[in-house]
Amino acid sequence: QLQLVESGGGWVQAGGSLRLSCAASGRTFSSYAVGWFRQAPGKEREFAAAISWYDTSTYYTDSVKGRFTISRENAKNTVYLQMNSLKPEDSAVYYCAASKFRVSGYTDDKGYDNWGQGTQVTVSS
Repeated sequence: QLQLVESGGGWVQAGGSLRLSCAASGRTFSSYAVGWFRQAPGKEREFAAAISWYDTSTYYTDSVKGRFTISRENAKNTVYLQMNSLKPEDSAVYYCAASKFRVSGYTDDKGYDNWGQGTQVTVSS
């Protein structure tokens, strides 16, 4: 079983930056595609970013393109989400999710079978 733990959330003013981390244990993380999803109060969970396991291709939802960067450091079993130019609408609980050997459908949360507990991001205007 793969365990995921997110960290790095917090409070920041609009225009600021945060770096989220997703640390994995229990399995070799390099074989897993990893996605970041977010859920604001009263809203559906939505895809934010993902990174493949085999060529580190990255994927972003339109609203975060150019502001967020997902990366991975397999030696540390960790995936990062660097978030710059944050906006109040980025406020949400951010979850990382992993799926072994996944090669498509990165934006679909149904295909991920390992989830972290989430970390809160609050951006004030």
